[in-house]
Amino acid sequence: MREGRGSPNCLRVTEVKGGNVCPDGTWHRGKELRRLNLEEVNVHLREGRVENHLGTTPPPPSSSNQDSNLDLPVLGSLAQHETSVLANYIFENNIGADIVMQLDDVVRTTITGPRVEEAMYRTTRWLDRCLKVHKNPDTQNIFPIVQGGLNIELRTQSALQLTKREVNGFAIGGLSGGESKDDFWKMVHLSTDILPEQKPRYLMGVGFAADLVVCCALGVDMFDCVFPTRTARFGCALVNTGQLNLKRKMYMQDFEPIDSDCGCSTCKRYTKAYLHSIVTAETVGCHLLTVHNVAYQASKILLRLMKSIQESIKKQEFPEFVQKFMEVLYPDKKYPQWIVDSLASVNIELNL
Repeated sequence: MREGRGSPNCLRVTEVKGGNVCPDGTWHRGKELRRLNLEEVNVHLREGRVENHLGTTPPPPSSSNQDSNLDLPVLGSLAQHETSVLANYIFENNIGADIVMQLDDVVRTTITGPRVEEAMYRTTRWLDRCLKVHKNPDTQNIFPIVQGGLNIELRTQSALQLTKREVNGFAIGGLSGGESKDDFWKMVHLSTDILPEQKPRYLMGVGFAADLVVCCALGVDMFDCVFPTRTARFGCALVNTGQLNLKRKMYMQDFEPIDSDCGCSTCKRYTKAYLHSIVTAETVGCHLLTVHNVAYQASKILLRLMKSIQESIKKQEFPEFVQKFMEVLYPDKKYPQWIVDSLASVNIELNL
């Protein structure tokens, strides 16, 4: 194996003796296929950091206008990442997306220190480059993404920077990545307090019902989540009573659809027995469950819930709606403390 050209700390695999590196990052030798270990690529890579050839770890850059990052354990150069940022944005422009997100530099929410600051600055720089090539400002909307991890100062700085850009809405990113619920709602609240009320505020990666209600109370307008598709990948179908695990043998002779009241193509054409027979054997099983789960979540949960929230706001009855919703969700009134605290921060008291 030999290193690619460029910085010794940003490597590209160009040759593997006795095998080939496939585009997906796997190493193929004959009939053997295994994941390529980054530490096999470069002996100087240890525990998520890239060390130089003298065995010392260079400090992360502190400048807000540099795009060099020696902390990223990636194969390829940062120039390639810079190119992909603009290429991805131009592609979204060309396909006519109504709302376009520029790529952001995402770090785990549990990370602290200079790496978080670096990611925040880089995200803003990438936004500015995308704004320069934004071709259809009258028909397409670009939403910049607030970053900053769980650091109050950095997230505040990020939100303030983005409000200076001429955009039609904002996204709140870098959350729902393993942080505590207490940290989660506080960062959402911090972001919405800064972002302008007259423009949409979109929270990325949130889709559970309780989270939606709480975050609406905190000032969020839009959401997205992988929950229905991720659930399908585990062989589970969403129904009114929760989830059906179609991998279980009890569905082997069940010739009824997942939901007789569902109008999706999966429920119209396939039985639970058929889905059981393929869900662990063929990827099409996950595809069929995805069709059902997305239809179910959109028609029976999210849209109905969001419509109810909208109606309660119009009638100026939102606090009462939240109280009733939480009482149904938690009939024993043993509310999680983060829900109690987050709602109290916007003057909504739950009936304990």
